Amino acid sequence: MANPFDLSGRRALVTGGATGIGEGIALALAEAGADVALTYRSHAPQETQAWIEAMGRSCAAVRADFTDMDQAGAEAVVGFARDALGGLDILVNNAGIIHREDSAEMPLKDWRQVLSVNLDSVWLLSQAAGRHMLAQGGGKIVIVSSVLGSQGGLRVPAYASSKHAVLGLTKALCNEWAGHGVNVNAIAPGYTATDNTQALRDDPDRSKALLERIPAGRFAEPSEIAGAAVFLASDAAAYCHGSTVTVDGGWMAR
Repeated sequence: MANPFDLSGRRALVTGGATGIGEGIALALAEAGADVALTYRSHAPQETQAWIEAMGRSCAAVRADFTDMDQAGAEAVVGFARDALGGLDILVNNAGIIHREDSAEMPLKDWRQVLSVNLDSVWLLSQAAGRHMLAQGGGKIVIVSSVLGSQGGLRVPAYASSKHAVLGLTKALCNEWAGHGVNVNAIAPGYTATDNTQALRDDPDRSKALLERIPAGRFAEPSEIAGAAVFLASDAAAYCHGSTVTVDGGWMAR
């Protein structure tokens, strides 16, 4: 039998693919056989590209700022991936930002910036890639949410709201596109050792409280989130539509 997790010949776009969870996903997709295009904002992508190309895969990278993205910008990013790779079969919406501040003090501009990157760009890129996938008769869209897509967190009202919202978007797109061969699913990572959690990990009291709550007793490594993306991007997940795969060390079980 063919390996249902084999992504040989597939073309994937991973946003925020030069660092953290996005880099872990980009590398894992390449290891499974996919050619990869990635976006980056401030982290240089050359090292990630070199690792992917060392596996014998094609890799292309484009700088993109998802603040205030419009439909033309989303089409340009998707078009870049299609041109660079010769097509597009997989979109992983991973890029995101977080802003920590007491809710009573948070300025509207910071709220809007988080929602712009974490929600608006996910919608616009999913729409642009979805048009292409519908036309070609299939594709895979994976949206990276968070365990805070089911919880409120502390001092992160915009982030939590955006991560709740993209789970709703996942279900809404599933309802329209599942019958046309386009799988739309989500991943809900727990606390992972990335730039977004650096402040928490550097705070002894907060870090201790989090680790005591996680049954696994540690933060995840980005590579440990990536397996869920490979699954959802593969034929093994052909009947997964509108699902959320939680990868959290048991956080939500507490």
